[in-house]
Amino acid sequence: MSSSPPLTDSGIRDSTKALLPWLIAVAFFMEQLDTTILNTAVPTIADALHVAPLSMKSVLASYTLSLAVFIPISGWMADRFGTRLVFSSAIGLFTLGSILCGLSTNIEMLVAFRILQGCGGAMMVPVGRLTLVRAFAKNELVRAMAFVSIPGLIGPMLGPIAGGLIVAYFHWRVIFFVNLPIGLIGLLLVHIHLPDYREERTNPLDLLGLILFGAGVSLLSYVLEVFGEHTQSPGEIAFLLAISFILLAGYGMHGARTPYPLLSLILFRLRTFRTAVSGSFFTRIGVGGIPFLFPLLYQVGLGFSPIQSGLLMMPQAIAAMSLKMTMPKILTRFGYRAVLISNTFLIGLQIMLFSTIGLATPVWLIVVQVFSYGFFSSLQFTSMNTLVYADIRESDTSNASSMASTMQQMSMSFGVASASLATALFVPDRNQSTSTEMIHGIHEAFFVLGGYTMLSTLIFRVLKHGDGANVSRHRDEVE
Repeated sequence: MSSSPPLTDSGIRDSTKALLPWLIAVAFFMEQLDTTILNTAVPTIADALHVAPLSMKSVLASYTLSLAVFIPISGWMADRFGTRLVFSSAIGLFTLGSILCGLSTNIEMLVAFRILQGCGGAMMVPVGRLTLVRAFAKNELVRAMAFVSIPGLIGPMLGPIAGGLIVAYFHWRVIFFVNLPIGLIGLLLVHIHLPDYREERTNPLDLLGLILFGAGVSLLSYVLEVFGEHTQSPGEIAFLLAISFILLAGYGMHGARTPYPLLSLILFRLRTFRTAVSGSFFTRIGVGGIPFLFPLLYQVGLGFSPIQSGLLMMPQAIAAMSLKMTMPKILTRFGYRAVLISNTFLIGLQIMLFSTIGLATPVWLIVVQVFSYGFFSSLQFTSMNTLVYADIRESDTSNASSMASTMQQMSMSFGVASASLATALFVPDRNQSTSTEMIHGIHEAFFVLGGYTMLSTLIFRVLKHGDGANVSRHRDEVE
């Protein structure tokens, strides 16, 4: 009788463990492709739906906001129903939302179905990340996550140019329909190969916490979106802002008292987790608006076509993908503290330098700037995403994954809103602005977001030299 294939320490076959990063990458590919392919098409879709380009921020922000609201229950659902069922359902829901987005006839419908997409994505990415954390040892995690990001980065590389080609030669609705074959392939592979991790006992779902947290985050994002639109008075904005803070504070008090909170704030007592999550949050607020600003700068400001705009956005993904496997070596050599402090400052500086791009800037210089930004931003995300799990016990991985993913998506949603707000403050009239006025407004937005990103460097200064060494394999002596 033949013996079964050998199992790894995590209880899965070697062949499955080798294939697992590619399976998770299918989900990452779908999400990243959908985000970047839409960014290039923003001006075209805005024209088709008869809205101003800056108003399209609601389409981008609604998706990431939906992720932030529903991600907190992803860990609980994975523990309760198993990673395989939840992951498959997430891909199916995401694919259905994509089809409905392609059938939308106005911006309200598009926003609604983007929220549905977000419900699927909310379970898809964090559950995939959770599966990796459970399947790989901590000293293998940086390499595994970096490897997962490589296929996932094909989406950002193909997205901009694919979006440009689609709106140039087909119809913008095709942008959403491309997810259908990818989703079907993903469903098949996940059903056959994905490990089914689950807990024997699960705590009850914190429904009140979900309502308080979801309502508070949604209202806060809405305030950021309408701020500067001149549709709400300062008093109304202040009132809505106060309500959102009250709801979030209410969740904070509720989470501290309930035995099984939606998001356990006790993990913030760990220095590495607290620094990684809070640093990621504030860094991504600055970085998160860049994919929204680039297409506006290229197409509305500089007059490039959608295809040219897509080509100019590709160097960022190419840099991240081609240099991804060097990142574990950088972390091993320098450690998390040195990398995150210096790298965050460099990213902020690079964002500020984007404000020098104008009508006279040669294309090769734009490519060099975007390529450099792609490498350093990818190093930043890999570092922050893996530091989260440095001191997390196995029993807390679901909660840690949900918490980190929630904060990440909140910051990206706020980043789009902040970028739009910064641009709106410096553009006199978004509907009748000249290209020069639009370029000036976007330049000011780059400068503000870059400066904000540089300030977030202060968060990582609390790290110690040996923090995260069990993940990065950094062997310098701890001071």
